[in-house]
Amino acid sequence: MTANHLTRRAALSAGAAAALATVGAPAILHAQTATLKITTWGGKWGEIMKGELLPAFEKEFKCTVSADQAFPFVPKLQASPKSNPVYDVLHTNSNEQWNSLDLGVVEAKLDHKKIPNIADVYPYAISDKIVGVSIFTSAIGLGYRTDKGLKTPTSWKDLADPALAGMRGGYIIPVNSLGQCHLMMLGRIYGKGFTDLDAAYKALEALKPIKLVDFTGQMEKMLLAGEVSMGIIHDSGVLRYEGQNQPVDFAIPSEGVMALEQVLNVTPGSKVKELAYAYIDYMLRPDVQKRLSETVWYSPSNKKVKLDPKYDAKLFNTEAKVAQLIQPDWKWYNARKEEIDTRVTRLLKG
Repeated sequence: MTANHLTRRAALSAGAAAALATVGAPAILHAQTATLKITTWGGKWGEIMKGELLPAFEKEFKCTVSADQAFPFVPKLQASPKSNPVYDVLHTNSNEQWNSLDLGVVEAKLDHKKIPNIADVYPYAISDKIVGVSIFTSAIGLGYRTDKGLKTPTSWKDLADPALAGMRGGYIIPVNSLGQCHLMMLGRIYGKGFTDLDAAYKALEALKPIKLVDFTGQMEKMLLAGEVSMGIIHDSGVLRYEGQNQPVDFAIPSEGVMALEQVLNVTPGSKVKELAYAYIDYMLRPDVQKRLSETVWYSPSNKKVKLDPKYDAKLFNTEAKVAQLIQPDWKWYNARKEEIDTRVTRLLKG
C-alpha cells in the first residue's frame, strides 16, 4: 500500500469523523429531544396542560412540547412555510379547521391507524362535519341569571322575550363562532332550516337592543355581574361556577344545542408526524380526557371516560345526551361568511 493511499485513507477517516461530530451527533441528539409544536388554550385549560399533561407527555415520549397560547393561530400557520409549518398539531374550534383545510395547512383526513383511541370516540368526533378529530365538545345554549325572576328558558325563542330588551347578550358575529351558530339556529327556528339566512336576519334584528361581545369570557363576566340576564354561551362557561354560589345556570333549549368542538389536526408538512399522531392519541386517552373534562367542564369525546357524579349529571357523555348536539355545517357557512358578515354588521348597527 502506497503512502499516497494511506494519506487518502486517513483523510477520508478524518472527514468521516468530522462529519459525525458536526452532523451525526446533533442528529442523534435531535432524535432524543424532538420538539412538538402545538397550539392550546390559556386559562384553566392552559394551567392543566402546561402544569400536568404536557410534562407527562414529554416524559413518556422523550420530547419537548412547544405550546402556543397566543390566539389567533391560523394566520400564523398560513404565513409559515408549508414544508416547515409553525405548528405540528393545530388545536382550534371546528370552523377554523375547515378554514385551514381550504388553505391547505391541515390534513384532509387523519390516519386512524395511528390513533388507537379514536376507536372509542362518539361518532360526532369524526363525523363529516369535522376536519381532524374532536377531543372535547361543549353545548351552545342559554346562560341566565337565577335571581331576576326569569322562568327557566326552554326554547331559543325565550331570548326574544320583550322583558329582556337591553338585558340579553349575544356576539359580534363576524368574529365569534357562537354568534355564527346562533344565526344558523335562528334560521332553523324561524325559517326553513339552518341555511335560511333571510329568516335568520329578520329574527336577529328582532333581538335588538342586545349587548354584543367578542368572546365567551366577556359573556361570562356580563352574566356574573348582572349586566345581562340571559345570553348565548357554551355550557362550560356557566358550569365551571358550580358550587361557587353564583346566581347563574345553563339551559338546554328544546330545539337542541349547537356543538362547540375542540378539534385537533396534523399539519401536512410536520417534520415529526409520528409524534404529532401520538399526541392526538394521548389527548384521547380516558385518563387525560377525565382530568381535563373535570377541570374545565368540557364533555369528553371518548366513550370510556367515567366522570365523577356531579360532572356525569351535567355533561354530554352518553349516546342519548350527545344526540342533542347539532354540528354546524361550517363548510357551507365559511363559503358565505363575507356576505353574512357584511349583512349582519349593517343590520346590528342600523
